[in-house]
Amino acid sequence: EGVLAGAAQFRLQRKAARFRNLVENHGRDEALFQEIAAALGYKGNKLGFTLLAQRVTLRLLRKQNDAAEAMLFGVAGFLEAPDLAVYAQGTRGYVRKLWDRWWLHRDEMQRLILPTKLWRLSGARPLNHPQRRLGALAALVCAWSAFMKTVAKRDANSAGDFFLQLHHPFWNFQYTLTSDAGAKEIALIGESRIAEILANVLLPSFLAEGREVWEDYAKLRARLSNRRLETAATRLFGGDARRAQFTKTVAQQQGLLQIYEDFCMQDNSDCAQCPFPEQMAKWR
Repeated sequence: EGVLAGAAQFRLQRKAARFRNLVENHGRDEALFQEIAAALGYKGNKLGFTLLAQRVTLRLLRKQNDAAEAMLFGVAGFLEAPDLAVYAQGTRGYVRKLWDRWWLHRDEMQRLILPTKLWRLSGARPLNHPQRRLGALAALVCAWSAFMKTVAKRDANSAGDFFLQLHHPFWNFQYTLTSDAGAKEIALIGESRIAEILANVLLPSFLAEGREVWEDYAKLRARLSNRRLETAATRLFGGDARRAQFTKTVAQQQGLLQIYEDFCMQDNSDCAQCPFPEQMAKWR
């Protein structure tokens, strides 16, 4: 537990330092916008969302408030087909509004449009489709002033509640631009993604600004796993029954990831010559 906590604290400090560098280069609001966009992109579309947030800045989007959503979808490359016949009846009005506003900016922003091959559109859960995540980012831009008032509290619970309450009249019922609308409302940003945003963006940003966040960070429950985490857990714990108790919080998972990067990814011997067991013995 001590080793995992130490590794997680080191990783958290590193994220805070990275955020400070972003603030120095882009300003606080742009830094938050870029980092939240990357978090919404999740693992498959993180690069696409990062590039999009760099090419269509928060400052530009807020200046062109009425066209902000259309500019995001346009530069993402999701408005290339003006033929409304490919969309469901209930979607056409929404797409037409996006297209009409994007058309006014398309020529001047043509060179910024992301290539289609950049997006991973299959293999992910429908809730994680990049078009739906983009709708959430657009909703956040519209509510940015309220969001920054929440951020000013530097409170994880308040920030989590803000994201849970974020609403979009179209994307709260839709998975993609071409899917049929659902009858039941779906959270625009789910609890698992909110936990990732808190862990990777907001709490590191609070720490970068001088607030002590470890207590809040350590309380975040882990809701997702990935291949790197599973590999690290298997290498460290094998089939030990206690494995689950060391992977149940975000902090524990972040500690595992740090160990994985510091040792597993530096070791080509398939554990045979890994220095981690020796260092653990000295630590004990």
